[in-house]
Amino acid sequence: MATPALAQPRPVFVASFSILGDLVRRVAGDAAEVRTIAGPEVDAHHFQPRPSHAEALLGASHAFQNGWGFDDWFTRLARGAGGNARLVTVSEGLTPRPVAARGHSHGGQDPHAWQDVSAARHYLRRIAQATGLDASAQDARLGELDAWVRAEIARVPEARRVVVTSHDAFGWFSAAYGVRFLAPQGVSTSAEPSAQQVAALIRQLRAGGIRALFMENLTNPATLRRVAAEAGVEIMGRLYADALSPPDGPAADYEAMMRHNVSLLVRGMLA
Repeated sequence: MATPALAQPRPVFVASFSILGDLVRRVAGDAAEVRTIAGPEVDAHHFQPRPSHAEALLGASHAFQNGWGFDDWFTRLARGAGGNARLVTVSEGLTPRPVAARGHSHGGQDPHAWQDVSAARHYLRRIAQATGLDASAQDARLGELDAWVRAEIARVPEARRVVVTSHDAFGWFSAAYGVRFLAPQGVSTSAEPSAQQVAALIRQLRAGGIRALFMENLTNPATLRRVAAEAGVEIMGRLYADALSPPDGPAADYEAMMRHNVSLLVRGMLA
């Protein structure tokens, strides 16, 4: 009687934060177990991993990080875990976007590349190359998402494509889709805006008749509420910039996040 072959355990992939974890999961499908360190509604900018987080990397074959200073803590965590995980930086191969030195600015680079869907497609290809898996179906799906974003933004007259958000996390979105973003805070959620920056933003809102103000899921709302009150406008909703929502929220995965954000932005710009 033949002995049945033992099932091979699935490889383990670990991602630094929730948005990247979803992209890794899209490529992996059922072929791997995917673990995420900084989960939904967790700010990866200044995440402080605990020793227990290193356990998630035990036995992992691959560890995925964004790079560009966004999740440097993950490099230290992966190296300190003592395993043999291959460390993959998914932004590698993209041309970084410089940012003005305002507060803590990730070494002068804007790390929020996933806000441009074409850059997220690059992330998919990097994940696929590293793991030997096929990302073509997911790449095509994100290609359709990118076309949808462009069509939605095209509904807004160019002169009205101006938005105010809590912190400067939408530079890649701006460059890709032609929307101008103003923010009292720099690219890091740990950077506090100066009184002069806040006052200048209020004057700009009043002078330009800008009504599209949005809060972000991981930033302190106090500054934006002050800006809204003094400019005489309302905050029109909550955008997801650096982390997904919980599974029962409006941004439970990358595609849902982009559709949620774009729908809110278009509604606000057309108001």
